Amino acid sequence: MRSLLLILCLATPAMAQDTMNAEDFDAHVTGRTITFRTDTNPTYGVEAYLPGRRVMWSTFDGTCMYGVWYESKGDICFRYDDDPEPKCWAIYDEPGGIRAVFTNVPFGTVIYETDADEPLICNDLSS
Repeated sequence: MRSLLLILCLATPAMAQDTMNAEDFDAHVTGRTITFRTDTNPTYGVEAYLPGRRVMWSTFDGTCMYGVWYESKGDICFRYDDDPEPKCWAIYDEPGGIRAVFTNVPFGTVIYETDADEPLICNDLSS
């Protein structure tokens, strides 16, 4: 029983970690291009963070989408030009970069900022 209590006490601070708000997120990303990975996919995608909370997302198949980001209910949400449904993430600032948990669905995708310096690959910039 004591071991379980000790584990719970040690785990609580990490579980209670605050998400980044819009100001912190803006300071971390604006002007940068960040590569993201998942636990199973080292090349999930790349996003360029432009002035005015604008973004350009690129998958590694050459598909790019322009969009905007905003804060909603403690999450950072993205709305892309070709997809009106917002994509919302709980974003955490961690020593190796940001970790984002997709909140639109229970147990959503988790992505991690990497130190890879991948370019945006856009086959069609009209989107």
